[in-house]
Amino acid sequence: MDTRRPKSRTAAKRRIKPSRGGRPSLAESERLAERILDVATRFFLEEGYGATSIEQVAREAGVSKRTLYARFPDKAALFAAVLHRIVEGLRPRIDVVLDEREDLETVLRHLAGLILHAALMPQAIAVHRLIIGESARFPALAAAVNRNAANEEAVALIASLLEREAAAGTIGLDDPRFAARQFLQMVMTIPVRAAMGLQAPMSDRELRQWPAKIVSFFLVGCGSGPRRSRARK
Repeated sequence: MDTRRPKSRTAAKRRIKPSRGGRPSLAESERLAERILDVATRFFLEEGYGATSIEQVAREAGVSKRTLYARFPDKAALFAAVLHRIVEGLRPRIDVVLDEREDLETVLRHLAGLILHAALMPQAIAVHRLIIGESARFPALAAAVNRNAANEEAVALIASLLEREAAAGTIGLDDPRFAARQFLQMVMTIPVRAAMGLQAPMSDRELRQWPAKIVSFFLVGCGSGPRRSRARK
C-alpha cells in the first residue's frame, strides 16, 4: 500500500506550469526602467555624476549591465533620462494660466509664481548643485542638460503670450522670444542662487513678493506697465 501523501493539485500545477520566456511585456519593461531611474537618481544627486558608475546603478537596481545598457547606452544617456524625469515631475502647468480673459499682468504673476515654486523645490536645487559642480569636468553632463527641452517649451509658451499681447497693442515688443528668455531668468536666477547659498538668503516675505515685483519691472521693459496692462483693447 502506498502511504505517500498525494501532492496537492496546486503544487502539481505550479510544477508543470511552463516558464515565461522571451522579452518582457511593455509594462514590465517600463517598471524596470523606472526602477533603474529611481536608483540612478539617488546616486547622481547624493554621490555626484563623476562618482556614480553604471556598475553601481545596475547592482543596486538588481539588473545586469547588459540590461541597463539596452535601455541607456551610456552614463550620459542615463543622466539625461534622470534629468528629463525630474524636470517633468517638477514642471509647472503654466499652460493652465494662459487665459485670454485675464490681463497680461495677472497672467504673468501666475506664471512667475508657478515657475518660482518649481525652481525652488529641493530636487530642483539638488540638480542645480550637481550641474554647477560637475558640468565643467564632464562635457557629456553639460550636453545632457542642454538637450533638455523643458526651458525651450516654457520660452515658446511665454513668447506666444507676449506676441499675442504685442499684436493687440498692449505692449511694445519686437522680439517676444528674447523677452520670454529674460522673463524666465529674472524669475529664477536670484532666488535659486540664494537657495543654493551662493548669495544672501531671501526671506519668505521677499519670495512671496518676488513674482509681483519681477512682473512690474518686466512690463516696464516691454513698453508697458501695470496700469496699461489692465486696459485690454
